[in-house]
Amino acid sequence: QVNLVESGGGLVQAGESLRLSCAASGSIYRTTSMCWYRQAPGKQRDFVASITSGGATQYADSVKGRFTISRDNAKNTLYLQMDSLKPEDTANYYCNAVYTYRSYWGQGTQVTVSS
Repeated sequence: QVNLVESGGGLVQAGESLRLSCAASGSIYRTTSMCWYRQAPGKQRDFVASITSGGATQYADSVKGRFTISRDNAKNTLYLQMDSLKPEDTANYYCNAVYTYRSYWGQGTQVTVSS
């Protein structure tokens, strides 16, 4: 079992920044990749960013240039630095850890961006 706990969400104004964290009970060093997804009310859960065990990153077009995903294997923690936040970034953000045998999801942390 792997437990993932997201934190760092909150209410901010457009243009401000937030840094989300995802703390894992297991070793993220053993993951194939780790990802951030987000889901707004009434919408599907969408991909935001990913990082492989080798450090390669990918971003959704909507956040490219504004968000930065990173990981600290020693701390078993995944991060998402979110800059220049927009109201359309408002959503519940979820951490996803992908291992060779299965994936794990956190419970999410709410990000709300006001105009």
